[in-house]
Amino acid sequence: MPVHSKQGRKNRKDPVEAFIPAPCPLSPSLDETLQEISLRIGTSSDVIIRRFTNESLSSLALAFIYIDGLVNADTVNQTVIQPLMEHVTLKSDAITADKAYALIKDQMLPIGGVQEGKTVEHMLSLLFEGYTLILFNGLTMALAADTSGYEKRSVNEPTSQGVIRGPKEGFTESLRVGTSMLRRRLKTSDLRIEEYKIGQRTGTGVALVYLQGIASEDVLAEIRRRLNGIITDSILESNYIEEFIQDGGLTPFPTIQNTERPDAVAGGLLEGQVGIIIDGTPFALLAPSTFFNFFQSSEDYYQRYDISSFLRLIRYGAFFVSMMLPALYIAVTTFHQEMLPTTLLISLAAQREGVPLPALAEALLMELTFDVLREAGVRMPRTIGPAISIVGALVLGQAAVSAGLVSAAMVIVVSFTAISNFVIPSLAIANSIRLIRFLLMLIAATLGLFGIMSFLMALLIHLAGLYSFGVPYLSPVAPMIPRYLKDIFIRVPLWNMPMRPKTSMSKETRRQGPDQKPQSIESQKKKAQLTGQQKKPQGEDQA
Repeated sequence: MPVHSKQGRKNRKDPVEAFIPAPCPLSPSLDETLQEISLRIGTSSDVIIRRFTNESLSSLALAFIYIDGLVNADTVNQTVIQPLMEHVTLKSDAITADKAYALIKDQMLPIGGVQEGKTVEHMLSLLFEGYTLILFNGLTMALAADTSGYEKRSVNEPTSQGVIRGPKEGFTESLRVGTSMLRRRLKTSDLRIEEYKIGQRTGTGVALVYLQGIASEDVLAEIRRRLNGIITDSILESNYIEEFIQDGGLTPFPTIQNTERPDAVAGGLLEGQVGIIIDGTPFALLAPSTFFNFFQSSEDYYQRYDISSFLRLIRYGAFFVSMMLPALYIAVTTFHQEMLPTTLLISLAAQREGVPLPALAEALLMELTFDVLREAGVRMPRTIGPAISIVGALVLGQAAVSAGLVSAAMVIVVSFTAISNFVIPSLAIANSIRLIRFLLMLIAATLGLFGIMSFLMALLIHLAGLYSFGVPYLSPVAPMIPRYLKDIFIRVPLWNMPMRPKTSMSKETRRQGPDQKPQSIESQKKKAQLTGQQKKPQGEDQA
């Protein structure tokens, strides 16, 4: 039967799940265990195997295994190998494998992290995390000492979410560094960290962090269920987790935030969100997330509420400009010229005179050119990337206008649209707008303003139907909850926000005490006088 036939294709179905070998128990024979481990990991040059044998009693034999580069060599030598080789008891004739196991486990390893294992798979997973394995001849269990000490990047300022006022440190690729940065900010016993191993070949560490009593138990149960349901061979970045667990997989809008700022994660946890930190990437996830979370920045809470509110309104305005300005320009210049003032219409018509392309082709040409320049700027070396992007945009824009391919007004529209896109603090939703903008331009070129309004209504209905782990995506606007609008379009003073946002569906919804508004000395005196006058009649009555 030909391989390319329908029956042949049916017989070549991929297995539902990736191959998972059955657990292999450790053999009582040290040689067989070492042979099985060598068979599993091959003859890699970075795997170090060191044997220890008691010459006076042949039954006591140990072996140390670790991977060079994943461990701290000084820690291995000084806390594992040297104490065991120099200990007098291990050299005596009376020592047996059982006694040596208990002695080493309870007394001889000056290391905090010591684990026991009975299967080859468990021991190999610890070996790949930087542990040093201690195998015993005659026993079906082994010890693993935490000697990890691989190279990692130091804490630096976040590259994509910088602030003028506020903390200047961001997550690194180390999971433990990330959890420690949260511990330093949230010094409470309510901070919980649950770890998962996801990825059958990468074994990536994933930490679920939340505040007990503040995070919703329903949201936590749903996130745990989705994390446990992931069956894949690799997790290399936070987007892998995000695509597996997010709601609305076919929507262009993100339903999970990502951030590389530990203060942003700490703030989210305090508002009832759940954080997910992934080993190997500086970007952590926050869920559940509403549409309005993507327009909030950590800096909103590090400066005065009035300037924060002003900047937040600018972000919403930039959102609409970035999404709709090219489409509106195309619709008005193509179908609705009567809406423009006469002088402006004459100016635009004079600029477009001699341009051979319709407005849609102009806009697509300029938008695609800008996206090409932006991608090129990202891939170019850091020293020349920004310069090439700016020079390329200026030179190409001026040359296109001079050559009569596009009008000067279109260059202004596309440039302002691109700048507005960078005002939005979340790159995830900014990228969503880039895609929607192209669709809106096509609709504007065919249906004009009627098509734009129809698309916006459909988009609004779509957003109203989205959920993020059970929380409505447009909450608290739809459904409308007025008392939770204090930190949505504007930010009121912190003393006027005593309650946590609606995303926190826990019992502990109050985060501040009553009467937190600062009072002047005069107002305090007046308040004291009023209080005294109210108490005086009661005192006279008692007299």
